[in-house]
Amino acid sequence: MKTLLRLLTIIWVTARYRLDILIPKHRLPVALRLIFTLSPLRLIPQPDLSRGERIRLALIELGPIFIKFGQMLSTRGDILPQDIVDELALLQDKVPPFGSDQAIAIIESALDDKVDNIFASFEPTALASASIAQVHTATLKDGQEVVVKVVRPEIEQVISSDIALMFKLAALIARYLPDGKRLRPVDVVEEYKHTIFDELDLQREAANTSQLRRNFADSDSLYVPVVYWQHCRPTVMVMERIYGIALSDIATMQAKKLNLKLLAERGVEIFFTQVFRDNFFHADMHPGNIFIDGSQADNPSYIAIDCAIMGSLSDFDRHYLARNLLAIFQQQYREVAELHVECGWVPAHTRVQDFEGAIRAACEPIFEKPLGEISFAELLLYLFQTARRFEMEVQPSLVLLQKTLLHIEGLGRQLYPELDLWQTAKPYLEDWLKQNYSPKTLLKETMKRAPSWLEKLPKVPDMMIESLQQAPKLAQLADSQREQQQTLRRLQQQQARTRRRGAIALLAVAGAVIISQPALMQQLSQLPTASAALLLIAAICLLRR
Repeated sequence: MKTLLRLLTIIWVTARYRLDILIPKHRLPVALRLIFTLSPLRLIPQPDLSRGERIRLALIELGPIFIKFGQMLSTRGDILPQDIVDELALLQDKVPPFGSDQAIAIIESALDDKVDNIFASFEPTALASASIAQVHTATLKDGQEVVVKVVRPEIEQVISSDIALMFKLAALIARYLPDGKRLRPVDVVEEYKHTIFDELDLQREAANTSQLRRNFADSDSLYVPVVYWQHCRPTVMVMERIYGIALSDIATMQAKKLNLKLLAERGVEIFFTQVFRDNFFHADMHPGNIFIDGSQADNPSYIAIDCAIMGSLSDFDRHYLARNLLAIFQQQYREVAELHVECGWVPAHTRVQDFEGAIRAACEPIFEKPLGEISFAELLLYLFQTARRFEMEVQPSLVLLQKTLLHIEGLGRQLYPELDLWQTAKPYLEDWLKQNYSPKTLLKETMKRAPSWLEKLPKVPDMMIESLQQAPKLAQLADSQREQQQTLRRLQQQQARTRRRGAIALLAVAGAVIISQPALMQQLSQLPTASAALLLIAAICLLRR
């Protein structure tokens, strides 16, 4: 019932802001066009707002999942009109806040003390407000400036309702769309469910922030603020207050004459370092979460906050991803195709030469172009069509990484559109693969696992003997299964013969009865041709069973 009410709410909000007007009707199936034409909701007057404002306000009203979707789109000026992008950018930190009384009550309940006893000063007015939580400024008793992050009240119920609806829609997509099985929508929603519920736990975010800070402790490229653990709980988090230039404020960066080329290159290097060196990457890199330290114009760096959504990959996916990316950078499309088959991302029966040609057609046009001239939206669309042709399944574990790549592209376009993405990333990947698969690294990994292997070594002879003893039993089991299958086939064939004999006998009896009854024969002879044909077809079907 809740899911149905939520669906009705979504339909109502969409209609109230007349978002249906923004849908190109000529691209819809005929049935949907008819529904839009006959729907009474189209009688609702159009609000006196720009299209960007209508989209932004509708997303805010629909809640956190929709707001996060809008945040991702706000970095995609290449696929959306600029007026819509400008409005969606306001979703990054300008979502309407909840009341300061509620925020203080949540803080005091979580920390089991009065705000005045915890902080030397506390600002009731929210500094920034986002989809899941809002932030207030404060000062600790020792004079340290901090920000206090507080989770929105009753947000979990709204998210649970939306997730339930997404599961139902995903199940329908998987069942009815031609690409449903390949896209694995239910698995993707399951992955997103864990991600967004983790985001509700600020103690987990505090742990992520501390880990990312340790990973970049000696870095000149990225700064992560200090977490004050004594004041962190699942609904409240306190960390160092940072000052920086908003990533979207290009005018200020240009006025300060920051080295934007270096900044853009560092952004790519930070991303690849997080993914491949640390296997722990910031997966929510929209402009509201990333700031610029412009204190040194010739050596600018990044400041990262909001580490609620962090991603990681299995060693298997990370290894194949690195080899795939490097092969693409080196334009070795045959290797890309073979790697996709080898790691199971496309079926084993795929014709490698055909897949190689499709990848070449997708990637070749984008080489030797700066980032500003590359349309990743078009590339992803082409790759999606290629994936459909070759039955490539969506990998849920890579969905967060794909989303992060879209953010990185959008940020790179804003900072330095002339960035040569390939030349920046290629040396890093080459070094990473060389370091991780060098004899020295393999020896180190062997030494690391040696104690575990030595512990299991005494058990190896027993395991070998047990395997040898089990081999005849397994062979007998296989023979038994083959015999059972043959017996089952014989029974099925015998049953089919019995049914046919019964059907023939039944038809013979029916024929004898008909012949013995002249009146019935007369009625049958007067049947229309179509009815007689149906009777004949029914008799044939009965015999074929």
